[in-house]
Amino acid sequence: MVKETLRASYTTGRKIVVGIIGFTVLLVGFALLVLPGPAFIVIPLGLGILAAEFTWARRWLQRLKDESSRILHRSDDKPA
Repeated sequence: MVKETLRASYTTGRKIVVGIIGFTVLLVGFALLVLPGPAFIVIPLGLGILAAEFTWARRWLQRLKDESSRILHRSDDKPA
């Protein structure tokens, strides 16, 4: 009984910590869209942190990867 309670507390605490860190990094990335800085590196990093615990972040990160891959491949097909 105590072991299960500790496990649930650990899981909840981990989600909270990962959520706070991930959202902070993600917000900094969004701020870097208008401020000078590497927003296109920081935003996927924040999503990657959140994806460790949240399914919706995994889906967003996968969509971001797919779209960026599609854009890169489309630009390779254009003649010089």
